[in-house]
Amino acid sequence: MQFTSEKLLDDGVIEREFTLGEVPGILWAAESATAPTPLILVGHGGELQRMYPRVAGRARDAVAQGYAAATIELPGSGARPRSATADQARADLRQAIQAGEPVSDDIVDRLILPLVEQSVPEWQATIDALLELPEIEGPVGYSGGVISIGVRLAVVEPRIRAAVLFAGSYVPRGIIEQARQVDIPLHVLLQWDDEGNDRQMALDLFDAFGSKEKALNANMGGHTGVPDYAGDAANRFFARHLR
Repeated sequence: MQFTSEKLLDDGVIEREFTLGEVPGILWAAESATAPTPLILVGHGGELQRMYPRVAGRARDAVAQGYAAATIELPGSGARPRSATADQARADLRQAIQAGEPVSDDIVDRLILPLVEQSVPEWQATIDALLELPEIEGPVGYSGGVISIGVRLAVVEPRIRAAVLFAGSYVPRGIIEQARQVDIPLHVLLQWDDEGNDRQMALDLFDAFGSKEKALNANMGGHTGVPDYAGDAANRFFARHLR
């Protein structure tokens, strides 16, 4: 991991950009921290530069709650090499939605599964590097999307002790089956009228989770209409499991 820039934000948060191999990312931590803090991984579903305002807002809120927070660029996004397969699957998805047709399992698999296979090891390498920093320690939480990435991480990465998952993307059937192996505490956010989400698929995924503690927080509104109090509930969830 190499840090490439550092700046102090107006709320006392230090924001540092880094690269880990070919993967860019951002780390947020409190300037005033006097002891190592737990870590929250901030997942997202798009190009980091475009998503920055929302991702940084969530990260800075996590720092205010006593954590360090980090995110990385998804494969195929930003300056990372594009995937012709993913681009075609994304185009097929848009075409199906615009035509009012069902989104086939084939489209979902082509779009999501390669993303999961590449990004999950990248997230694990990021955890490795961040936990070597003196200002960060476990446990680790995951917050956000793509929800299939969060599911796979919850299955394969024992350092993640709790997750807040955003149900805002299509989910392969194979990932729903893997969800039965998830046993960490979960807090799932669902926007009931999300224009880009298959609501029934999200409910099927929640039902499949094997966790003894799992909660579904469903709110009316579209993809970007998550109410502020939903974040408060997520903060209380992490306080119970990462402290």
